[in-house]
Amino acid sequence: MAAQKGQREEQQSKPGVASAESSGTPGAEAEASAAAPAQEAPVTDQVQKLAAEKQDLTNTLVRLQADFENYRKRVEKEQVQARHRGVEHLVEQVLPVLDAFDRALAAHDDPAYEDYRKGFELIGKQLWDVLAKQGVHRIEAVGKEFDPNMHHAIEQVETTEHADGEVVEELQPGYTFHHRVLRPAMVRVASGRKN
Repeated sequence: MAAQKGQREEQQSKPGVASAESSGTPGAEAEASAAAPAQEAPVTDQVQKLAAEKQDLTNTLVRLQADFENYRKRVEKEQVQARHRGVEHLVEQVLPVLDAFDRALAAHDDPAYEDYRKGFELIGKQLWDVLAKQGVHRIEAVGKEFDPNMHHAIEQVETTEHADGEVVEELQPGYTFHHRVLRPAMVRVASGRKN
């Protein structure tokens, strides 16, 4: 026991040793706490840098997705327009055939041709049904007010029976294709009445 008492007294007589042992290494904690902020600063900088990089990548992704969506819509629109141009070209070549049908039907009013006429009318109707499904429609002209976008005036007719600017006769039918004029109707238009 006396030996233990002696050791305690020795330790108390050494001021640095006693204080370090009794406090449980405060010098080491101070060093660790000083090193912690130094380590936290680079980690915080890295986190901020990574967050900024993530935001940049997210913004780039959103832009790329929007660009791709716009590209997809533009390609679809161009494909529809290309199909319409192909059909439009075909329809323009078929219109003279339809005109010939109309002239042939108008020329034969003789009763002897009645069955023949009905056959032509049926063929013409079938052809028109096919074209109507593709978006081709005949422009209404007679009795309508002259519209330079839809009608091509060949002649002005002075008359008192029709209003000024009214289409009085259709010389050649006009057609639209998907609401766009494919061929304007050739017409005669009423002009102002004589005084």
